[in-house]
Amino acid sequence: MPAPVPFDPSAIANAKHKLRPAKDGVTVKRTICATCDIACSVVTESKQGRVVKVRSSDNPIFRDNICMKGIIAPKAFAHPDRILHPMKRVGERGSGKWERVSWDEAMSDIGQRLKKVIDEHGPEAWAVSTSQWNTATDHGLGRRIMNHVGSPNWISGVALCAGNTAAINRLTYGWFPMGDFNNTNCIVLMGHNPRRHSWTPLYNYIRSAQQRGAKLIVCDPRKSSSAERADIWLPLKAGSDAAMMFGWLKVIFDEGLYDKDFVANWTVGFEELRKRVDEFPLDRVAKLTGCEPEMIAKAARMYANSGPSIIPWTPITDMQRNSTSAIRLQGILRAVCGYIDVAGGETLQGFHPDVVPESTIEMHEVLSEAQKAKQLGADTHPAFTYRGQEALREPLKRVWGHEYPNQITGCYMANPSATFRAMAGEGSYPVKAFFTMGNNTVMSYANMPLIIKAMMNQDLIVAHEHHMTPTAQLADYVLPGDSWLERPWLTDAFGWMSAYRPSEQSMEPPGEALSTWEFWKRIANALGRPELVPWASLTDFYDDRLKATGMSFKELSETTEIYFDMPEFRKYLKTGFATPSGKVELKSSILEDLGFDPLPYFREDPPVDPNYPLQMFTGVREDGYFQTAQRQVPEMRQRAPEPMIFVSPDTAKDYQLQENEWVIIENQTGKISAQVAIKEAMPNGLVRVPHGWWKPEMQKGAGHLSGALQYSDAQLCRDDEDYLDREQGIPHLKGVPCRIVKDPTGGAANPAPTEATL
Repeated sequence: MPAPVPFDPSAIANAKHKLRPAKDGVTVKRTICATCDIACSVVTESKQGRVVKVRSSDNPIFRDNICMKGIIAPKAFAHPDRILHPMKRVGERGSGKWERVSWDEAMSDIGQRLKKVIDEHGPEAWAVSTSQWNTATDHGLGRRIMNHVGSPNWISGVALCAGNTAAINRLTYGWFPMGDFNNTNCIVLMGHNPRRHSWTPLYNYIRSAQQRGAKLIVCDPRKSSSAERADIWLPLKAGSDAAMMFGWLKVIFDEGLYDKDFVANWTVGFEELRKRVDEFPLDRVAKLTGCEPEMIAKAARMYANSGPSIIPWTPITDMQRNSTSAIRLQGILRAVCGYIDVAGGETLQGFHPDVVPESTIEMHEVLSEAQKAKQLGADTHPAFTYRGQEALREPLKRVWGHEYPNQITGCYMANPSATFRAMAGEGSYPVKAFFTMGNNTVMSYANMPLIIKAMMNQDLIVAHEHHMTPTAQLADYVLPGDSWLERPWLTDAFGWMSAYRPSEQSMEPPGEALSTWEFWKRIANALGRPELVPWASLTDFYDDRLKATGMSFKELSETTEIYFDMPEFRKYLKTGFATPSGKVELKSSILEDLGFDPLPYFREDPPVDPNYPLQMFTGVREDGYFQTAQRQVPEMRQRAPEPMIFVSPDTAKDYQLQENEWVIIENQTGKISAQVAIKEAMPNGLVRVPHGWWKPEMQKGAGHLSGALQYSDAQLCRDDEDYLDREQGIPHLKGVPCRIVKDPTGGAANPAPTEATL
């Protein structure tokens, strides 16, 4: 999930900080790292046209923002197994048999086959999945082309991470806020644990805030490194975020700690909300969360009294069966305490008036209402679909000047599970063509067996990738993508911020690797629609978007690290909020009109199945990896050579588990193998399952999928209704029943990799 870098307006003098001069034939460029989702500003050093070093920025604002993944990037992108030429499948799907073709040959066949699918089944039979923190961006061109062709079925991993949060936040106050870390007095981390090599800028901002006296509250079942540093640690049960927020609101309302003027003048539904909150006395919240009532009350008072406070976005709350209510409750806490659009609180930034946003490029207005109505999942789980966001069109236009601002690319998505069911032949209509871009789709969503079935049922699969991932192994065409070292980039954190940061191209792409911009331009041409991407080059495209700044992209990137205006607060005093009522909707008119409970609620866990007595949470990654990537890099694999589950000492004793022992974790959906790590920080009965494991060195094709079938946590992620959020239809990944049994192979079939095998 993308987490943008906040900046201190007082540091505006540093926004045009000069690079240290190059020496000894080294070319130096300002660049933004896209190895993960955080987008750190770094510097590349090149010799003879190749990047030889990535180092931290010379700018004091960004100087400490770099991690091991960025440092190792030049070697990672030079891996001998990187895909450098278009590849066409010539054997059975998944057989691992390929032939090299030219881009022109590939695009000619892809265009013909895609047009055939559209002619036979309608444009909605074409679906696309892309995780744009991996590709950095597709410049809005993917949605632009799909909207003109007539397909609403775009999905992304942001359905589980930040994109859904953006869509749900907008139901409450019409935008997705960004916390002002530099000026806040209190930070609340809901299961989130930024570290030195994971979400590095947030780690630095939190440490800096604490050094100047800001309080830190951590809600996490584990005693994480952030919990170790916290003023208050609440070891809540996995998946009970919404219940905890109800407890805080109960204290804040009963003790009169809320901003009464703001509530009276700028909210609707307060009395109805208060009645709902009264259903959660602290003794009930304590039972639901497993935390002491006194500590719950202490944390609530600290948040309300220390202010302005922030609750930064967290991927944890995104992935729960009560996700919509929990995200809404976070927004409600921000609002009733008066922390919305104030310095030190949660800022609502909008778009920069001088730069054409990618949302405008996407052109959602050209997709007909009839085709929007076909978006998969919109009938049952509409929150982040066109249907769910429809009532915001006029308010968003009124306040922010845009009818379809697609923040974090997650506000007009199809539902992933519904899309895969349609691809598998189980939907209201078929989906027969599928594009996957920088997105290891097989391993990136819930119910991996369904996803594989869906992929095997396609007439056309196109992957734009660096490596032969398990997903690419099932494609008809695998096309080589460029890396962040090899392209220019202009980022606004996917519409989350009004600040733009340019990234210079450091080297030419190797082989025939092409950018997402070039990919979509060629797709438009292959479909006979060249007018949809009329710009001659990516830099021409950027120059067009930057025209109102008076600078070309080259001029901007050479002179400016951050292009922004000084922030303006309490903008709602002039415009109101971008909701149907113009106020913060504590009781959501949009959810009510969609047939859902307009107030937040809490669904307690389904009955315990005695066959699966433990609970697992997934989504966590090791510092050396981002999602499913980097496992081919020797330096990263040496740090974490095998998938490891974490259990408490008591759980290990109960199940007679030994350190580094191979076990099987299984539930009703599937099973995976992993080694055991016994951790004092883990609570009893909870199993941490790592995200994104496969082994690039294992046999490709022939049904093996390079170990994904043996190790990927997606096999354990359920998407049945009991484990889906009602409004969004996203899976519950934080407290899923499971069991652990001994692995009869003892891991013998899974030798640790050597540098030669990688």
